[in-house]
Parts: sequence; structure tokens; C-alpha cells
Amino acid sequence: MTAPDGAATAAAVARFDDAFNRGDVDAVMAAMTGDCVFESTTPPDGVRYVGQQAVRAAWDGFFAGANGARFETEEQAVFGDRLVARWRYTWADGHVRCVDVFRVRDGLVAEKLSYVKG
Repeated sequence: MTAPDGAATAAAVARFDDAFNRGDVDAVMAAMTGDCVFESTTPPDGVRYVGQQAVRAAWDGFFAGANGARFETEEQAVFGDRLVARWRYTWADGHVRCVDVFRVRDGLVAEKLSYVKG
């Protein structure tokens, strides 16, 4: 297994983000590895979900309660197989600013570790 270059990492995260912004859980999961990891921003330390089934359940729950909320990427930096994204999550009466640390393997998102200010 060869570490992806920055362009391949950015492309894998862009596919994930596109599916996520459409709320398409099937496409989100197709953009992730079988042994994927998602760490949420749930206080105080987040919740860790491992594997397709657990991560899908987390996304299903998230999108069920999202009610028109939106994400806006503010900045990204790529470091080989890692991408760090600074973003803003906005809903009807508020927002939070956050950071995601992605790891990409074989053209798919293997990890999405999320952190929130506040």
C-alpha cells in the first residue's frame, strides 16, 4: 500500500464531502473504507464509531435531525494521506466552527475525526 499524494487525498475527501452535503448516506459510505472510523463532536470527548455498520448508523441519525443545516469548508490543508479541514456548521438559529482530520487509504476515507470549538 502506497501513501496517496496530496491530490489523491483531496479527491477522496471531495467525493466524501459532495455525498455528505447531499445527505446521501449510501454515497457517503461508498466513499469510506470497510473498517472506517468516525469520531463525532459529542461533548466532552466525542463518540467513536468503527466499521461501516456503526458509522452508517451515526450518519443516519445525524441526517435525520439535520433539518436543513449546512456545512461550509473554510480552509483545507493536505499532508500525504491526511487532510485537515476547517469548517462552519450552520443551522436555523446558530453555528459552530469545527476541524476535521481525515485519513485516506486506497482512495477512500478511512478516518474522519471531528473537533468543535465551544
